[in-house]
Parts: sequence; structure tokens; C-alpha cells
Amino acid sequence: MADLPNTNNEEIEKFKIIAQSDNDRPVLMLNLNRYRPEAEYPKGKLYKEYMTVLDQLLSEVGGEIKWRTKVHGTLVGSQNIHEAIGIWYPSHRAFLNLMSAPSSERNMLLRKEAVAHADLHRCEAD
Repeated sequence: MADLPNTNNEEIEKFKIIAQSDNDRPVLMLNLNRYRPEAEYPKGKLYKEYMTVLDQLLSEVGGEIKWRTKVHGTLVGSQNIHEAIGIWYPSHRAFLNLMSAPSSERNMLLRKEAVAHADLHRCEAD
């Protein structure tokens, strides 16, 4: 995995075990993002460029954004996010392949510039 903040190494290891097994299967990753002011979410140039490169990167590994939605507020809890994105991958291995795909370096650079905080949750794909 890339050098990302707040990684849960125990969960990453479980993820890798699934990816290397005969039981690898599709996965939906729930991305909860808070953007930097410079991204000017949702209409800013930086945000749009990040989404364009993300779409390109996902196509390189066979993934796709199933939905994305603007978050208008937090009713319970304290997580402050701007957007929730559901990204489907054909396998856990495909998700891990993001780090070596051709657009990965550009994506990670834009992510660093645009995203202030992100939580990723592994979910059932069905």
C-alpha cells in the first residue's frame, strides 16, 4: 500500500490474504472524503482533475464508481466529510493493483493536494 495516513495495518493484512487466496471476490470500498479548501469541492479545477484521474485509474484495474454523493451534514458522530463514494472492484487484488497501475502516481499526487482526510471501508460488493 502507498504511504497513506491512518492506515489500519491489521485490516490491510486481512485484505492482502483475501487477495492472494482462491476466495478473492469483488469488493465495494466506501470512501468518505473531506477535501482541502484548495480543491474547491465540488466544482473546483483541482477536484475535477482528481476525479478525472481517479476514473482513469479505476478503469486500469477494472474498478468503477457506482455512486457518489455530497454529504450535507453529520447527524450522529463527529466525522466531517464532503463526499461519500462507493467504488466497486472486481477483486481485492484489483484494489491492491491501484498502487502499481499507470495512473497511480498522478492519482496519489492529486489525492495529496485535494484530500484533507479520507476513510475507506471494505464492504460487501453484492
